Amino acid sequence: MCKVISVSNQKGGVGKTVTCVNLGIGMAREGKKVLLIDADPQGSLTISLGFDEPDKMENTLATILMKVINDEELAPESGILQHNEGVDILPGNIELSGLEISINGVISRETILKQYVDRMREFYDYIIIDCMPSLGLLTINALACADSVLIPVQAAYLPVKGLQQLIKTIGRVKRQLNPDLVMEGILLTMVDNRTNYAKDIASQVYEAYSETIRVFESEIPLSVRAAETSAEGSSLYQYDPKGKAANAYTEFIKEVLMKEGK
Repeated sequence: MCKVISVSNQKGGVGKTVTCVNLGIGMAREGKKVLLIDADPQGSLTISLGFDEPDKMENTLATILMKVINDEELAPESGILQHNEGVDILPGNIELSGLEISINGVISRETILKQYVDRMREFYDYIIIDCMPSLGLLTINALACADSVLIPVQAAYLPVKGLQQLIKTIGRVKRQLNPDLVMEGILLTMVDNRTNYAKDIASQVYEAYSETIRVFESEIPLSVRAAETSAEGSSLYQYDPKGKAANAYTEFIKEVLMKEGK
């Protein structure tokens, strides 16, 4: 049975795309069939997997969604690329910005992505969606089609402060569009454990949210290597397999799978 996870935070620079890459490839290393969907007009996930010029691509999430809107025939493999670490990716690019504006008048505009994702569920164990850093219509679409939401949060004051707004939006989507939506949990990223500041922020997150939302025990440490992987087009498991960030993502994936009893 396929599980769809939307990775979301309206704050940029919190390790969202790095988390998508390493969660997806980590799941593939566990023998799972994984599709990554780049729902960000910046194409960060696409670029991070080594596809350098997403804006020049003819087949992307934007073109797929237009076919869904126009009720055109759509082959399951359409637009999907393969990465050498065992995951599939549906790339995203700047055309998504125009699409978000143009679908405002479309019937059931919040569930266009769901129509596509539901068709793809039979082919994958996991579909992981990298949301754009906003709470716009594309992010609402990603939440409307997901089984769960994973929230990466940088261990810093402002990203943590913005959590409440995101949680309210998730609650609204759950009430109005997707009653089965659950919180996968909060994942602390870019944690610098050498400082009391980072430890204080982590404590604040646990105190404020752990009673109602799962806060993963695994914390992703601040790592130059993690930032470098985007330029290399690979995961941490390939680029820096013995590094602290790779080990942290491995432990995080164990937590996710343990929760599901897999």
